[in-house]
Amino acid sequence: MEQHAYDPDKARFHLKKAGLDNLSVKLHAADAAFPKAVDAAVLFTESASKAGIDIKVVREPNDGYWSNVWLKKPFCTCFWSGRPTEDLMFTTAYAADSPWNDAHWKNERFNTLLKEARTELDVGRRRDMYWEMQKLVRDDGGTIIPVYAQYVFANLDTVAHGPLAANRDTDGWKTMERWWYTG
Repeated sequence: MEQHAYDPDKARFHLKKAGLDNLSVKLHAADAAFPKAVDAAVLFTESASKAGIDIKVVREPNDGYWSNVWLKKPFCTCFWSGRPTEDLMFTTAYAADSPWNDAHWKNERFNTLLKEARTELDVGRRRDMYWEMQKLVRDDGGTIIPVYAQYVFANLDTVAHGPLAANRDTDGWKTMERWWYTG
């Protein structure tokens, strides 16, 4: 799916349409959210400033970040990794009633599609439903995704494993259970 292009002029247009010349917000960040989250937040402020958005980065303590900041502060850093199915990701992070809906986003059409897709037996129709849901998240959702992380892992010839999981880092976080030393 095509991502929105960086367009500070369009952002300024929407600010003015909302009756604002500029916007000041706090972005709460800690490296507990993901490695270098504070640095990423600072870089993000540079892009936003060109649109008249002043972001003040608030460095939060790593200790207690997930219980004191995430889901409690209106704008904070977070990291999501993949899930094995579209339904699991949409249900966990974007469903209106999800306790982990960190943008507190609610979209009636999205939630209707989410429930209908679970029972849709036609693979093509279900794919179209998930595609529409993804577009709703992109166009109407409250989540900003500034980067997609790509990880490269290496190991020795003396380390063996079976088929790899693609849903999380290091074989679905199962390396200790499913990998073994041969040498």
